Amino acid sequence: MISSILPADFSRKAPAILSLIGDTPLVEVTRLDTGPCHLFLKLENQNPTGSIKDRVALAMVEAAERDGHLAPGGTIIEATAGNTGLGLALVAAAKGYRIILVIPDKMSQEKIAHVRALGAEVHLTRSDVTRGHPEYYQDVAARLASEIPGAFYVNQFGNPNNPLGHERSTGPEIWEQMRHDVDAVVVGVGSGGTLTGLGRFFSRVKPRRGVEMILADPAGSILYEWVKTGKMVESGSWAVEGIGEDFIPDNADMSLVTDAFEIDDRESFATARELLRKEGILGGSSTGTLLAGALRYCRQQTKPKRVVTFVCDSGNKYLSKMFNEVWMAEQGFVTRPVHGDLSDLILHRYEAGEVVTAGPADTLLTAFKRMRQADVSQLPVVNESGRVVGIIDESDILVKVHRDASHFNDEVSTAMTDRLETLPPRARINSLLEVFDRGRVAIVMDDAKFLGLITRTDLLSYLRLHMPKSPAERELS
Repeated sequence: MISSILPADFSRKAPAILSLIGDTPLVEVTRLDTGPCHLFLKLENQNPTGSIKDRVALAMVEAAERDGHLAPGGTIIEATAGNTGLGLALVAAAKGYRIILVIPDKMSQEKIAHVRALGAEVHLTRSDVTRGHPEYYQDVAARLASEIPGAFYVNQFGNPNNPLGHERSTGPEIWEQMRHDVDAVVVGVGSGGTLTGLGRFFSRVKPRRGVEMILADPAGSILYEWVKTGKMVESGSWAVEGIGEDFIPDNADMSLVTDAFEIDDRESFATARELLRKEGILGGSSTGTLLAGALRYCRQQTKPKRVVTFVCDSGNKYLSKMFNEVWMAEQGFVTRPVHGDLSDLILHRYEAGEVVTAGPADTLLTAFKRMRQADVSQLPVVNESGRVVGIIDESDILVKVHRDASHFNDEVSTAMTDRLETLPPRARINSLLEVFDRGRVAIVMDDAKFLGLITRTDLLSYLRLHMPKSPAERELS
């Protein structure tokens, strides 16, 4: 079997996988309320790595090869929110280049695992700093490129081949698929390539009436305010990945934008989840932002229009985030019923099947594997009748097996703690803190009914979501 990582001069024939980039399908939205408009989705999640960024990754690398900026044996370096990195990692692997990606630490683990699996070296940087800070991801990438011989810094934010890739591929595809009848396109801005490339293309093919370029921007990004007021405001934070900025990228021709909508994280995630439920399309977080903006635009119209937006990437990359009910609740993006007692602090609820448990007759190895899979350090032990009879943590297992690993085959009942720290839902926070002071987790029981566990992390998450608002937030609420 030939390795997928080939030397750069192995063959001049383009790797076959790269021929699958582009020519993605276009489908009409049929079950969401689009007002008087017809809304179409360009399924960029059908590209090889599952995102629209495959297009520009290939365009920028091939241009660098033609221009002599990237030679055989060279190193590709890029600052990326994930998807451009995935496209570049695919192209680098296919063509035999070393690749280093500098990625902000808020990116999904699925994306990071994917680029590493493709052979990329990953440098994680802080996502809570802005340009000029030594740990800002673009500054880190530029510094690495200056230090490594034979390195090519892609710089998607300023590379002219980024918008050119969309001008030459994405735009013509939409134009043909829409039969030369397009009234508006809704885009986001991360690097600015999609906005600028499509804006240039449609200005050329439909110069008289034109095609409206609508911006959908995450709340916290500065771009919406720039479009609406022309003012540069201080950026906030947002959880949506891949779009929104704290500066105006060189590649973003903001003069092309005709209108803009600001979409917060909650609406973005809810819209992406609704897209999956109603249309069967598994899109990522930025897809939710674009679709929410497109739906707002469509519903404001008084006459029928033909509108296009994008499924920018696959929702497979966000299964641990916005398609994870517990993560959504932990971040405050879904609202659970409020009871006004300790049960509100339980993130993983037993009745909902969210609690990973062990049985008293399970082996210690089984319990340990479940802890690792669920990324927890303790499990409640539940018998066949659904009654909590104990709790087992990593320390309990370690005491049993550290001298003789064969004890992994012992039953959980031989190592678990049966002196349970139970609290009723009506108990006060002070009682919870007393349990934590004893080094335990709290088991919440409503009489004989097991509701779930409360850990220190659960309490911290609850307090974070209910912390007092700043004066500015109170004014806006």
